[in-house]
Amino acid sequence: MLSRSSSMKGLFKPKPRTPVDLVRFLRSLLPYTEPNPNPAVRKAKLKEKIDEIRKVIFEMRTVLYGDERSEPVEDACVKLTQEFFKEDTFRMLIAALPSLDPGTRQDITHVIANLQRQRANGRCVASDYLECNTDILDKLLPGCDDLELALAYGAILRECIRHQVAAKYILESDQIKKFFMYVQDPSFDKASDAAATFRIRSA
Repeated sequence: MLSRSSSMKGLFKPKPRTPVDLVRFLRSLLPYTEPNPNPAVRKAKLKEKIDEIRKVIFEMRTVLYGDERSEPVEDACVKLTQEFFKEDTFRMLIAALPSLDPGTRQDITHVIANLQRQRANGRCVASDYLECNTDILDKLLPGCDDLELALAYGAILRECIRHQVAAKYILESDQIKKFFMYVQDPSFDKASDAAATFRIRSA
């Protein structure tokens, strides 16, 4: 027989967050990853917030890819995408990458890869966003200098330059010189990652 406390817990079980709520919640958490967070916030609290970021990213990935119990729902994917690109969540997430663990960074690259392909009302939401925010590409390239972060930044950059507006920006900027440097980098992982990015644009 269920106890009274168990019954009460069942009654007040929190509702699952909607796709829009997930993005808004993520946006509220990302400031905790900044290099100089509020000194009034204890380290334990910061760790708690980082753990919440990991969980919400996983929930977003589940919305976009589904899981063993359900397939992704198109309407939910569209709403998540529109909210993600409506404000500067993308920019904030890129800035947060160094503060997150490798597993979370990998989930983020999967989420962003999916979001880059989502369409709403016949338009690619990510392409429209990048057209107005090409400077975000300048923030991705320096991340490729860091061996620990290069794979995550490189994967995100590859997804971005699938869009003509982003590829054109990179090819016409001084940033293209960095790619040649990365391809010749002594680190096999970094050089291979840069070469993979080149192959996308030459395909």
